[in-house]
Amino acid sequence: MAPDGSILVAVSSPDIDADAYRGTILRLRQASADGLPEGSVAPSTELTLGPRDSEPVISPDGRLVVFLRAGETGPAQLYSMPLDGGEPRKLTDHPLGAGSPVFAPDGHRVAYCAAVPEPGRYGTDESVAADAEPPRRITRLSYRLDGEGFVADKPQQLFALDLAGPALTAGGAPVQVTDEPTGVADPAFTGDGRLVYVRSTGIDELTDEIAVIDIPEPSAGTDDAGSSGSPGAPARGALLVHTHGSAAALAIGNGQIYYLGVDFTGIDAVGRTTGLWAAALTGGAPLRLTDEISVDVDRAAGRPVVVESAADPAVLVAVLDRGASSLRSVPAGAVQSPLDALPAVIDGPRVVRSFSALDGTVAAVVADGATAGEVVTVQLVASGAGGSGIGEWRWTDFSGDLVAAGIRPATELTTAAPDGYPVHGWLVAPAGEGPHPVLLLVHGGPHAAYTPTLFDEAQVYAGAGYAVVMGNPRGSAGYGQDHGRAVVGAMGTVDVDDVLALLDHALLRPDCDAARVGVLGGSYGGFMTSWLCSQAPGRFTAAISERALNAWDSFAGSSDIGYYFARAYVGADRDSQWRASPLAYADAIDVPLLIIHSERDWRCPVEQAQRMFVALKSRGAEVEMLLFPGEGHELSRSGRPRHRVQRFDAILAWWARHLPVPAGPGESGPGESGPGDSGRRESGLVESGG
Repeated sequence: MAPDGSILVAVSSPDIDADAYRGTILRLRQASADGLPEGSVAPSTELTLGPRDSEPVISPDGRLVVFLRAGETGPAQLYSMPLDGGEPRKLTDHPLGAGSPVFAPDGHRVAYCAAVPEPGRYGTDESVAADAEPPRRITRLSYRLDGEGFVADKPQQLFALDLAGPALTAGGAPVQVTDEPTGVADPAFTGDGRLVYVRSTGIDELTDEIAVIDIPEPSAGTDDAGSSGSPGAPARGALLVHTHGSAAALAIGNGQIYYLGVDFTGIDAVGRTTGLWAAALTGGAPLRLTDEISVDVDRAAGRPVVVESAADPAVLVAVLDRGASSLRSVPAGAVQSPLDALPAVIDGPRVVRSFSALDGTVAAVVADGATAGEVVTVQLVASGAGGSGIGEWRWTDFSGDLVAAGIRPATELTTAAPDGYPVHGWLVAPAGEGPHPVLLLVHGGPHAAYTPTLFDEAQVYAGAGYAVVMGNPRGSAGYGQDHGRAVVGAMGTVDVDDVLALLDHALLRPDCDAARVGVLGGSYGGFMTSWLCSQAPGRFTAAISERALNAWDSFAGSSDIGYYFARAYVGADRDSQWRASPLAYADAIDVPLLIIHSERDWRCPVEQAQRMFVALKSRGAEVEMLLFPGEGHELSRSGRPRHRVQRFDAILAWWARHLPVPAGPGESGPGESGPGDSGRRESGLVESGG
């Protein structure tokens, strides 16, 4: 938000023809001082034209915006321009790109993280081809990440940049501030201009600590935006806070450092709630402000926002709650506050995707059952317990085309597992009375959750004529820590009971056909799909297992997170790992199975798909494998646009073969008319960005 009340929002959409994503930054303004008329949207102007612009940050004085711009082929770099418009100026030229910027309170300095490759790697020596580089020496377990590649030879370091000048242009070159062996993340400025940031302890490589460092004076007068202007060598910061586990998303205010963290020791982090923590800027032990059992802060929504008020100081965070993500106000003096004690600023069956605040106004991107995300504002009202929100206004209508194309609503489902445990989820049904063939969709994680908001997967399948059942079984996020930890050492037990109980509950409806049911899911959902195919005989007609974890024994060593994830969820014993592996029961799989995987998936490496495919194909089972080149674990969410379309085409074609939707009067069946195109047209998702 800008001091004049305008709002910047980055909007991204896929370009199918160009097989690329386009991103621009819009500036939204109120039509009048009285706000927005009911049902209207705010006038907007394109502040930037791309090709891929994101992460806008406005200077404290409201004069300047700094943002990330990626070229058609090159990595994202920082640019600046006056908020009122003008020609963007490139600020950085890092070989591997720059990260999101943060402004100092003085308004003329920014900090950001950027990968610093070892000399001679990643194109820094043009005479050495990538496949001719020397071997990598690996000495730690966390040496690579899905989507990022190897990380030990290109640690993220902290850079600072001075933007002072009469024309609001760069006053000097970026200065590398830190030289941390394990890299850094999440920088934030203190009031006196120092930088605090997160770094790994380097001990067990899961726990973090918070360090502080002074910024050296940058050199002035250079136009080389990529060179180091540091007057001295980068250094390691001084330890400020020993955390109780992990730390991320730092925010400064009220003389405190606030951060989001998970409390654990060793590798035992899985399934635990994320809390809001605070520590004094002078250092010392951190204090957890939110209850560990009932409050699970949504890290995907971004940094906490500090509301500095003499009467009612508070910290705003998004909190997961039964599939929703509500914006809550945490009193600055709170200690282990439970969920029902945190005033709601934005709530309901919605998901807060990002938010900011200025002078008592909160701006947020919020998704609901008919929108992929719209900009809204609310006013903070002091309540004596951190403040709540009133007067919500919606500024945008980005999802108008989707709504016009026809969005199917999500109907809430509640039932009980065989042991009496409550089970919660949703059904997205096609138009018409049915009965419709049914798809059981299982999310990844397992510590994740489905929401009632607009979801491209469910809309595409419902648009093609399938009723989609989505639940949050034990192991999911947003239902308290006991729920999230229920599958530790028990994966494939109570979670199976929960998803099948929800499915059975949905199949009681007259619009759902209990005789025609398929199952699909990705990552943990792929694990569950493979598991159900062998452990629930006769329940499913066909299945699609995507980017699945099929064998814990090889996953433990081949996955980027396998070294701790396998031990934390199923144990280090190889016999236990094998007993918990779907691959161990491949001979019992008797339904047609489509395996979808990406060749560059390092989260669930492609060998997980290959081992299952070979096991099934060797005994003559009906199985196919679809491998996407150049993609990683996030194909369905951020892969190449054409690959995402091809994936939907393949999925709908598989269901058309094995679970066809009966044609209505005077219509051809989906298998005859091209199910991929039909399903996407009905949902409107491909044309509008999916």
